Amino acid sequence: MSRLPISLLSAALLLGGCSLIPDYQRPASPSAAQYPQGPAYAAQSPVTPRVEDWRALFNDPALQQLIESALVNNRDLRVAALNVEAFQAQYRIQRADLLPAVSANANELRQRVPSSVTRTKAAITSTYSVNLGISAYELDFFGRVRSLSEQALLSWLSTEEARRSAQLSLVANVANAYLTWRADQELLALARETLAADERSLHLTTRNREAGKSSALDQIQAQTSVDSTRASLARYQRQVAQDLNSLTLLVGAPVSENLPARPLNSDLVATVPAGLPSDLLQRRPDILQAEYKLRAANANIGAARAAFFPSVSLTANAGTSSRDLSGLFKGGSGAWTFQPQINLPIFNAGSLRASLDYAKLQKDITVAEYEKTIQTAFQEVSDGLAARQTYEQQLQAQRDLVQATQDYYDMAQHRYRSGVDSSLTFLDAQRSLFSSQQGLITDRLAQLVAQVNLYTALGGGWSRVEPLPPSP
Repeated sequence: MSRLPISLLSAALLLGGCSLIPDYQRPASPSAAQYPQGPAYAAQSPVTPRVEDWRALFNDPALQQLIESALVNNRDLRVAALNVEAFQAQYRIQRADLLPAVSANANELRQRVPSSVTRTKAAITSTYSVNLGISAYELDFFGRVRSLSEQALLSWLSTEEARRSAQLSLVANVANAYLTWRADQELLALARETLAADERSLHLTTRNREAGKSSALDQIQAQTSVDSTRASLARYQRQVAQDLNSLTLLVGAPVSENLPARPLNSDLVATVPAGLPSDLLQRRPDILQAEYKLRAANANIGAARAAFFPSVSLTANAGTSSRDLSGLFKGGSGAWTFQPQINLPIFNAGSLRASLDYAKLQKDITVAEYEKTIQTAFQEVSDGLAARQTYEQQLQAQRDLVQATQDYYDMAQHRYRSGVDSSLTFLDAQRSLFSSQQGLITDRLAQLVAQVNLYTALGGGWSRVEPLPPSP
């Protein structure tokens, strides 16, 4: 190959660093610098415990085991991981266009020429050739190929953040499904205990009626309590079975019904501290995903701009050819081809301008989506912090209510057995106790779910902010 093609190729590689991508600037956050404060929010926490991931958040070994299994077996997460690999492959394909594709080929051509063409007699000719070269390599003077490569890279990184978001959601969904299952199990056990108490009351009322101490109305009221609790028992049996089915689907593997259980009122989930800065949102994978999409749209503008300028492609090869195989590499058999091609857009009916406008509009759309993602995240964390404080107050009030209704039930039962009060007061106390105990379990579940959701809203922890990698 002569010095001219080599010089042009070297110049192309040097000029390939030119880029028409606009300078990227992260949009200002549309959310406040701090989360809301007020009666619904806890005071500033003097100590901020470190929670790096879900292992430090959940204190139930059974739940940790289920999450580990889900991260391995869940099909949705597996699809998200495969999508990351697919986008990585697309990036590698696009990145390969930055360098020329060099290929080598060897050919043999053997043909017969008839006598009607040679005017003498038929002839058989043979040609052998070996070539090494590049074909239609675009010299990236204005950075079009480099812009497309950066766009593919950022799309790949965006997909990786989507996988992290799917993993974070999976952890939260498994935890919430597990906690719901445990709560329904406790509600089922409570319904069984209440049904046994109702049946004892019905038996006592039936005996009192036979002895003339109670009326038929008292017996009917006692029977009504039994039937109502039986309906609750059937409902909770159904919910426990359905909860287990949902948990099995999330885990992606069979879940034993006899997993060792910790009480719902134990320390199952770590408490999120108060006074967290709002810039913790920058670690959320959905916000990082939105920003990578924004940067990819910004890179696409560079490719659209470069389309206005001439494109230069190069085809070149060098090799040797001979009519005899033995003379293929002898002196005088060398040959080369150099074929540059320039494409200058002159008239395209506004297609290139429309493409650039479309790229800019896509960036404006992704800016709005990025800002909306931050606003949504800020609202989710604020709601979670409000729930954190108010659920503590609600649970304490509910515990006091359970204790009060327990005292009411004990006194009403004693007075009924002593013949001081009718069964109406006793049955009312029984229903009130059952209802308050149900409310306590339900409120505790809501508090735990709110803590899990707050952990998710904070992006999977609150120890430090993960900075966005610099632009490649």
